[in-house]
Amino acid sequence: MIHIRKIEETLRPLRESLLNHRIYGEMDRLDVLRLFMEHHVFAVWDFMSLLKVLQRQLCCVGVPWMIPSDPQACRLVNLIVLAEESDDDGRGGVASHFELYHRSMKQCGADTSGIDGFLSDLRRGVPVLTALESPAVPEAARRFVEKTFEIIESGNLCAVASAFTFGREGLLPDVFQRIVDKLNTQAGGKLDYFKYYLERHIGLDGEEHGPLATRLVLSLCGSDESLCKIAEETAASCLAARQKLWDGIYEAANGKGVTSGATEE
Repeated sequence: MIHIRKIEETLRPLRESLLNHRIYGEMDRLDVLRLFMEHHVFAVWDFMSLLKVLQRQLCCVGVPWMIPSDPQACRLVNLIVLAEESDDDGRGGVASHFELYHRSMKQCGADTSGIDGFLSDLRRGVPVLTALESPAVPEAARRFVEKTFEIIESGNLCAVASAFTFGREGLLPDVFQRIVDKLNTQAGGKLDYFKYYLERHIGLDGEEHGPLATRLVLSLCGSDESLCKIAEETAASCLAARQKLWDGIYEAANGKGVTSGATEE
């Protein structure tokens, strides 16, 4: 665990900066929260992309079936995939956490055209980096996803696991959930789906998936100093990318004339 503690110590000031970011002081209006979601949904999507890389590399997903080379790592990934890709949707069905987020956007009136157009391009076979060039994709979100896919395309499994583990939604502070609760009351329940998403995804991250992902990093890196260094550097770069994403959302909010302290529209 000494390597994990070292990574966490390195990340501490970066995490604190994110948890105290000025964007949270702007999110006392539903229109700013919508803007946040229109950017953040891309981070929710590429989080799943990181997970599927781990599943593809550590679990057998092809035919003929073969015994996974690392059964422990395989189990850890499959446990995470089960809920992230097919969780209880709170309405008697099942849905991925991305789908829960997308439903949240629809319910509160956020614009889904950016993410919908991006996914439509991917279904037609357009490469990720090309699809990101669409003017409908927010600039800050594009840069964030580009960084994620730089890590994916490196082919280094420890780097991917580190990005998945340390760049998670635990980076949303408690004050964010209080803001959502208050806005939901003001908006007459338009954020019910989003509240459920936060409870499920962030709750699972902290209580179950976070510890499982940490064990996965330990399993993959072992005592190899070079791999641990890669994990540490990747984690720091992911938090720096998240900082830029938050900065971009803040700038976009202020560019639209949103002012802190305003009331619900």
